[in-house]
Amino acid sequence: MLSIIALCAALLLSFFAPSSVHAARPANGFAIPAGLEGAVEFWKQIFARHDSTTVLFFDPIDHATVYQTLKVVDSPDGRISIEKERRRILTDYDLDEEMGRVRVQRGAREQFLSGLRIAGRYLPEMKTIFRDAGMPTDLAYLPLVESSFNLNARSPVGAAGIWQFMPETGKKFLRIDDTIDERLDPIAATRAAARLLKENFQILGSWPLAITAYNHGTEGIFRAIEETGSRDLAQIIRRYKSPSFGFASQNFYVEFLAVVDLAKNSERNFPFLRPDQPTALREIALQRALPLQPALRSASLTSRQFYQWNPALNPAVQTLPAGFRVWLAPDKSDSFVGAQKIAVKTQVKSGNPRVTPKNRPADARTVSKNKTSRAVIPAQKAKATKGGKAKGDSRPVQLAQR
Repeated sequence: MLSIIALCAALLLSFFAPSSVHAARPANGFAIPAGLEGAVEFWKQIFARHDSTTVLFFDPIDHATVYQTLKVVDSPDGRISIEKERRRILTDYDLDEEMGRVRVQRGAREQFLSGLRIAGRYLPEMKTIFRDAGMPTDLAYLPLVESSFNLNARSPVGAAGIWQFMPETGKKFLRIDDTIDERLDPIAATRAAARLLKENFQILGSWPLAITAYNHGTEGIFRAIEETGSRDLAQIIRRYKSPSFGFASQNFYVEFLAVVDLAKNSERNFPFLRPDQPTALREIALQRALPLQPALRSASLTSRQFYQWNPALNPAVQTLPAGFRVWLAPDKSDSFVGAQKIAVKTQVKSGNPRVTPKNRPADARTVSKNKTSRAVIPAQKAKATKGGKAKGDSRPVQLAQR
């Protein structure tokens, strides 16, 4: 009898328990904090349904409340029309402007589809990087929020690349100087993002907080936890008041959930979309500085093609620095390696010191079995199989002789 009473009590407690302790968990494995479901659906509409000529007037505290939808282009006259409509909504709904219950958001369908198309070049290898790091592969979709996979994306505050690394943070994981900015290399930046996100997760203990910290910083999230006394993202968004924790930070995780759902169901959501296909490339580590133009001529390569494959390199550079890892199509790599050997012999004859084992470069390697558009080597070095060969690589080309 007591056990039946206890069971009934447990069921009643679970039924009446506060909703904030529950979270929906979609198929991708990332939880939707209770109370943020409407925000996820709102951003799915922004990315998938509304183009840039559509403006939504909505409640940023309750995204499900959309006061009005207006067709208006981004122009001086358009901005005047938007402001008139915003003030009309404040009056008609008897809203205090200081409460911040009316916000304007343009649709982003074109931008999202462009990003999803470009993502096809890089997603297979990016997912491999996260998988090899023991992390959810869906994290590879986060640049759809950060930059729409715009390789040349730069923010007014200095963030760059598809992962939008700030210089200070980027230098912890990447080479950033006047010659090379690895933030602009999608795969190098993905390796760095995987390390940063993994650190965030280890520190904060949940993906909603770890992903939000990618935008807001771990210190900022710890301040939010301390002030609100909660580690639930929905509660933090509602209760944490800080000028630095603005709309972008508050919506970063729900936007991520929206793009993951849309991207993983792209054939259903966008049946007309044809993603770019990955291109196989080989990675060659330069053992010495190499004049660029002679090497390009020997490989029958144009500067435009070379810089497209090597976006981290400053286009003004005329000599490739020693240690730089060059990306080339397989049919161009042998000629480039030959040019490098000639350059090395020339430098040795001129009296330059020989390459030592310490600075000997890694082998040139072919892109992995996924045939992705960029790097083969997850993290900082290739994974070796029992036979000692990098997983998914073809036979390496030796660039240095002992």
